[in-house]
Amino acid sequence: MTLGTTTGQLSGWAVGQTGPIASGPLTMVRRPVPEPGPHDLLLRVEACGVCRTDLHLAEGDLPPHRPSTIPGHEIVGRVIAAGEHTSRFAVGARVGGAWLRGTDGTCRYCLRDQENLCPASTYTGWDADGGFADVTLVPEDYAYALPEDADAAQLAPLLCAGIIGFRSLRRSELPPGGRLGIYGFGASAHLAMQVALAEGATVHVLTRAAAARELALRLGASSARDAYDGPPEPLDSAILFAPVGDLVPVAMSALDRGGTLSVAGIHLTDIPPLNYERHLFQERDLRSVTSNTRQDGRDFLATAARIGIRATVSTYPLSRADQALADLAADRVNGAAVLIPDGNASAE
Repeated sequence: MTLGTTTGQLSGWAVGQTGPIASGPLTMVRRPVPEPGPHDLLLRVEACGVCRTDLHLAEGDLPPHRPSTIPGHEIVGRVIAAGEHTSRFAVGARVGGAWLRGTDGTCRYCLRDQENLCPASTYTGWDADGGFADVTLVPEDYAYALPEDADAAQLAPLLCAGIIGFRSLRRSELPPGGRLGIYGFGASAHLAMQVALAEGATVHVLTRAAAARELALRLGASSARDAYDGPPEPLDSAILFAPVGDLVPVAMSALDRGGTLSVAGIHLTDIPPLNYERHLFQERDLRSVTSNTRQDGRDFLATAARIGIRATVSTYPLSRADQALADLAADRVNGAAVLIPDGNASAE
């Protein structure tokens, strides 16, 4: 039996004709409120983070999986209706929806706890409508319980930027007390750095934006320089958050012997040729990051609560989602951009 009501229409933004953000790829839409399937939750959206993946989808760096999809996969919402086979969340519960939306559960990757590599995996805002709207559906099995007393705009970036940053940090094989380099310093990077610092790392931030360098130093980075200037000491590990392939050899050159570079993005411009002796010899490793598992999400959210992670956010009303995406494209967002229902919105 379906609980709650699903009458009326939703308001939101969909990707129309992909192209440069200046061409206006987002269009405002009104659609019937979707009916939850047997295993779905219908959420009234309290906040939705604006991820660089949303920008890649709007501009066509990631080919659309379906026409006129509503993006957004850092969703904080309240359950307003639930499918007949749901049991984890009651109507009124606060729930998070994230990037990973579905897996087959039977392939060899799922069976060995690598569901992020499932060939049948599906994604919020790419394969199904996401959170750039006032209501959205989230499969219950891929939803996260969220604290009732936290600010929704603070929680939203945790649900992708935080989870992916956490997985990228683990993929970087940072040793205890190690030296970590972070290339690019946006939503994901500034959350991952807080985890690394809490675990005793020395962190060097390398990014082109002066405001981002200032934020990094305020959050505890030992140094903050331009991405091409290099860190002040060799790195045990590095994470590349900027979608710039030219930085791969730069970061590899900054690694100490046995160091690892973890590339966090879903999209990266072409990587220049690597020189074996300069970039890879002495057991330097180059690793990619693909999505995340649900366990990554649970582990990160528990870590975030334990160490008191705080996101630096700029909030935008839902009606200005196109402006939020344009500001992200132009590097005008310091930290994370978050959409909230229309009303007061401000930088925090």
